[in-house]
Amino acid sequence: MLATSLTPETDFLYGRIVSHIAEQISGKLIKAGDKLPSVRALSKEQGISISTAFKAYTELENMGLIEARTKSGYYVKYLAQRSVKLPETKMPANEHCPTSVTDMIAMVYNNMAEEGVLRLSLAAPPLSLLPLAKLSKSMMEAIRNSPTANVHYESVQGTPALRKQIAKNAFSWGGHITADDVVTTQGCKEALLFCLRAVTKPGDTVAIESPTYFGIFNVMLSLDLKVLEIPVDAETGIDLDHLEQAMDKTDIKACLFVTNFSNPVGSCMSDKRKQRLVNMVTERQIPLIEDDLYGDIYFGDRRPRTCKSYDTEGWVMLCSSVSKSLAPGYRVGWCIPGRFKQQIINIKMMHTITSATPTQAAVAHFFETGRYDLHMRKLRKALYTQHLQYSQAINNYFPEGTKISRPAGGYALWVELDKSIDAFELYKAAIQKNISIAPGQIFSTDARFTNFIRISFGIPYDDAVDKSFKVLGGLVKGLMN
Repeated sequence: MLATSLTPETDFLYGRIVSHIAEQISGKLIKAGDKLPSVRALSKEQGISISTAFKAYTELENMGLIEARTKSGYYVKYLAQRSVKLPETKMPANEHCPTSVTDMIAMVYNNMAEEGVLRLSLAAPPLSLLPLAKLSKSMMEAIRNSPTANVHYESVQGTPALRKQIAKNAFSWGGHITADDVVTTQGCKEALLFCLRAVTKPGDTVAIESPTYFGIFNVMLSLDLKVLEIPVDAETGIDLDHLEQAMDKTDIKACLFVTNFSNPVGSCMSDKRKQRLVNMVTERQIPLIEDDLYGDIYFGDRRPRTCKSYDTEGWVMLCSSVSKSLAPGYRVGWCIPGRFKQQIINIKMMHTITSATPTQAAVAHFFETGRYDLHMRKLRKALYTQHLQYSQAINNYFPEGTKISRPAGGYALWVELDKSIDAFELYKAAIQKNISIAPGQIFSTDARFTNFIRISFGIPYDDAVDKSFKVLGGLVKGLMN
């Protein structure tokens, strides 16, 4: 244990160091998300004992200026210059709705692809944060180790080596599954589509989050399904009381929720609430499709559990992929469909028959070698820092009264603007400045989140991003009545 008693001489040094770092933070010489020197490095740099350096950092923690992250070090905290509240929860309409925002979604997608656009609307990792060389090495080694160079058709259920690694990795979220429980897919969206097809028919009603990822609406449209939107709290996640009342009044055939770091709100349900949700669907025999796409991208000390980890009767169908963590273009996804496995396999045979062999083999090899765990530690550190920097920029440049979510993982900040702001008008003004944001209207069927925007913090914070936030803040102020 480190000693914390100080002599008069070390007391002076300790106080000087605390004051110096505090002044650097307040003067923005070091900013939110910046990593501080290690205790050992600070000790050597300042010519003080390790115990004195540790005491200085402890005092700065107590002052609320820095925070310690397990196995990572000390970081400058996001410091709001003014009181910042969480975005409000908006209640959805009671009726079962078709989507009405298709054209708006298409415009956002098309403009985002234009050359020179800063894609603050894209909730995905940039190439600079991906292990391209190591991933390519895994691809080459997987091909070299295969007697067919991975040009053969894989089994319908998926590459055994990949399914084994997925089952092994499930231990991190409390899962106890085998490779035989897993079915691979072409990305997470195909997994969601297969699961919905397995448990619904055209005209059925599916409960979804509100707001939710706009890609879900296209899936629902393609299957001719109705949606019943369940409100989401920025901290606690799905409103379970609202859902329970809806289940008693409406013939809900399935639920589709992101329980860990929902998109766009970023909320993460507690273990207790996840267990309650599983109990609710199990009692009513309503399938729960759990989209766990962001579960590995957590900022805390441990990965959050899933609803699937509480499922004892097979009513939870977990879907995920490596699209947000490792290789978006590889389209490697999977589902763990419980009692619906055979239906999923039959549907896959009707659609794609098998998934791509080379990319499955490459991802399996990447997992086997331990490269995935190492990469994810680096990615989580980077995204944690970036989410602090982006939050600080919004606080600095946007008008007073702006509300910002506080996600503990994922890629998205959900931002509530003044009620006079039309987020789609802001989007159109921003795209003229080559800045792409996601207007709140595209995250619900009735376009009611008119004064909300989603900003994704995947891009490393630099001068270009900082200037873009200054521009966005100016545009918001210009649109206010």
